[in-house]
Amino acid sequence: MPDNIQYLTTLGLGFLLGARHALEADHLAAVSTLLSGRPNLKTSGWIGFCWGLGHTAILLAVGLVVILLQVTISEPVAQALEFGVGLMLVLLGGSLAMTLFREQWHLHVHRHGEDTHLHLHSHRLHVEHEHEHWLQGSLKPFMVGTVHGLAGSAALTLVVLSAVHTAWEGVAYILFFGIGSIVGMMLLGVLISLPLVASAACGRRALAAVQGLASLGSIGLGLSMLARIGLGGGLP
Repeated sequence: MPDNIQYLTTLGLGFLLGARHALEADHLAAVSTLLSGRPNLKTSGWIGFCWGLGHTAILLAVGLVVILLQVTISEPVAQALEFGVGLMLVLLGGSLAMTLFREQWHLHVHRHGEDTHLHLHSHRLHVEHEHEHWLQGSLKPFMVGTVHGLAGSAALTLVVLSAVHTAWEGVAYILFFGIGSIVGMMLLGVLISLPLVASAACGRRALAAVQGLASLGSIGLGLSMLARIGLGGGLP
């Protein structure tokens, strides 16, 4: 009985750690860029779910290989995967920035009598002009989640190997960790969407400002990760 209680406690801890894992800065930056193009509370939870599903799927796949074959993920490989996350953040932020640029925001000069005014103008004033196919809108966060899952697999598998005794216990731990990350990311997605929805209600300019901040945040964090890993000699 004490072993069962300890095992259930380990699974519960895995769930909580998974939920906390979803709140890490690189996850926040990536999902913010994904949600910025779709400021809708109804879809935000789904995007978070797709991210968590991809994250969990790759963790289970890598975890099975590590547990069953008793292999380890080397430090250079782990650093290379982390480098990939940084590169992905730069690409996501850059993609969002290009989307904003394509909306052709520019200044118009208007003269009223002797007064001159500058007006910010866009040829796309309605968010509804942008539509994503259902599969595309689901696949993209799923793939982003798999990249994050790969980068975090090295640390997680080390924890699993030290905390469990059998392969099935290891799989169960990773599964509960993954479920926790799914729940955490769904809640986080809804929270991130709140300022997006509020800014969209205030007008396209306000939404563009929030989207611009999400783009800059993703690019900035990605570049800092690339610099930290590259300059630190983490890559082979």
